[in-house]
Amino acid sequence: MSEDSIVSPRDKVGGADAAWSARTWLSVVSLTVATFALVFSEFLPAGLLTPMASGLAISEGLAGQAVTATALTGAVSALLVGLVIGRIDRKAVMLFFCLLCVASSVAAATAPNFAVLLAARLVLGIAIGGFWTLVAAVVARLVSIEAIGRGMSIIFIGVSAATICAPPLGALIAEAFGWRAAFLVGGGAALLALVIEFVTLPKLPATDPVRLGTLVEMSKRPMVRIGLLAVVAIAAGHFAGFTYVRPVLETVTHLSPTVVAGVLLAFGLANFVGNLAGGALADRNLRLGLFAVGALLGLTTLGLAVFGAQAVLAAAFVTVWGFAFGGAPIVLQTWMARAAPDHLESVGGLFIATFQISIALGAAVGGAVVDGFGVGDAMLVTALLGLGAAALAGVRLETVTAPAAAE
Repeated sequence: MSEDSIVSPRDKVGGADAAWSARTWLSVVSLTVATFALVFSEFLPAGLLTPMASGLAISEGLAGQAVTATALTGAVSALLVGLVIGRIDRKAVMLFFCLLCVASSVAAATAPNFAVLLAARLVLGIAIGGFWTLVAAVVARLVSIEAIGRGMSIIFIGVSAATICAPPLGALIAEAFGWRAAFLVGGGAALLALVIEFVTLPKLPATDPVRLGTLVEMSKRPMVRIGLLAVVAIAAGHFAGFTYVRPVLETVTHLSPTVVAGVLLAFGLANFVGNLAGGALADRNLRLGLFAVGALLGLTTLGLAVFGAQAVLAAAFVTVWGFAFGGAPIVLQTWMARAAPDHLESVGGLFIATFQISIALGAAVGGAVVDGFGVGDAMLVTALLGLGAAALAGVRLETVTAPAAAE
């Protein structure tokens, strides 16, 4: 079938505008709670580095590798989980990932040394990579492939909430009760998600098991390749710039730490709004969605590079940047799902692995540019890659998908 059919599915029976049952809503919400727990646990060390390093008698730099280890394990898990789980019911698999998060949190909270903490974080990486590999396929089965953008936008509410809450809440909990208590909070959230999923998720028997050959075949589909290129451009571009946005606001815009915190809060709130907008746009016009998030990412960071010395403009650009990136993962994941509706789990693994690797690549490239040229130039890297992603929305190729997808 032509790739143009991925653009306008809303008129199908049970499509994007169809009403959901109460059971469906509860099932989607249960996955949102799980998302919050996983992302909260992933980014929790960012607010705990100093007390955690002190408690384990290690450097803050070494403590920070707890986040790196989780991300890299997540990338490997995303590629392998589909091969490992075979025909196990997907509800049981999603429950298992929540259980891994609980176990990881308890192990981290009671870790006597850094080796145990690192092992706990590796377990969390397995849960995160596996969860994100399967979640789009699970959501599509709960709400239909035509409404996957709407479903994923609700799932990503958990991402936004956790991204905003994890570092400051972790710091507050550590101050009041110690850094180990903060990990227990993450484990408690995962336990809550496990209970809600157990009660609300229907049985989800496996369809076709993922095979290594399937992953290779997916990577050959033209629209999957375009989607993966867009993932690299947007994810690497975002983290090449956003990793260093605070130094830009402090050294170029000359904002105080308090004002910088306010601007970053505005970024987070706009990111939340972008989640909702991205889901709605992805279900209605997927190409426009990709163009919009890429263009906004490129233009806002270009504006920050050029007008970064102007406080009001800089704050406005960062806020709109948050809106753009809020919609980006939903648009990208919807693109990948529509490009391979017959192999959602396989293409989900490719998406997550590419996204995780792109995060590390973007931060590394951004750091090299900052060291070689300056913090403002990192924004130009983001702008270039964002505009490149927008250009990909105009590429039109033929792709082959399962006959059922054309119905």
